[in-house]
Amino acid sequence: MRFYLGSHHSDWLARVQVPLCVSHHALLRRVTLPRLRPGGRWMLDSGGFTELSMNGRWTFTARSYARAARRYHDEIGPMDACGQMDFMCEDEVLAATGLTVSDHQRLTIDNYLELLSLEPGLPWVPTLQGARPSDYLRHARAWRDAGIDLRAVPLVGLGSVCRRTKITVPMLLMIDRLADQGVRLHAFGVKTTGLLACADKLVSSDSLAWSRAARWDGRRPGDPLSHHGNSVHEALAWRSALLARIDRAHPGIVQDLNLAA
Repeated sequence: MRFYLGSHHSDWLARVQVPLCVSHHALLRRVTLPRLRPGGRWMLDSGGFTELSMNGRWTFTARSYARAARRYHDEIGPMDACGQMDFMCEDEVLAATGLTVSDHQRLTIDNYLELLSLEPGLPWVPTLQGARPSDYLRHARAWRDAGIDLRAVPLVGLGSVCRRTKITVPMLLMIDRLADQGVRLHAFGVKTTGLLACADKLVSSDSLAWSRAARWDGRRPGDPLSHHGNSVHEALAWRSALLARIDRAHPGIVQDLNLAA
């Protein structure tokens, strides 16, 4: 499993060696983009939870996002994966949009097909959405009915997991089932406890949780960098500790385990 460290600082792409996940919101207003550090890896997140929970809709079009993603890919450096403009199914997002889980699933498929038609050369990530485990399996069937074989694409997003305090047994069974069918899963922002439970079923995952930990958890009293949610040192220390925990739970599965800045 490859882990992408979430960053709201786009300049880290030129400074940090570890794989990074950077949001469209962190890049869209930049005139000059950072150039990916040699040997670096990165993926693009669309910023969907922020968009939908705050606005109840996407405030930019698929066309403008596809154009921006192409620019990022060409000017920053090739991305491993490009998040689509999917529709999460957390309660607060559903309340903001006023739509149903089925609506969000349909709109997610529609968006992926539109982005693929606009920029077919980019590594778009079709994303499974749902509120309950059965929703995800139903969405997988809907992707198939739309002509997308999730087993045939390099990476499939597992959405609506970043706000879950834990991954339940039914969720784990659903993840097992998808992975056993050959679906190569990326967990967007899954909590640490969930990641420890299912990392061996994932191809990759990402998280920005280090920033909250640096602001509130106070892991290192007396350290002037502690409580600093913008510190690259905090981010890398958090990443190292997390990957060490995953490696103890699932020996040998973590890629880039010893990679540092």
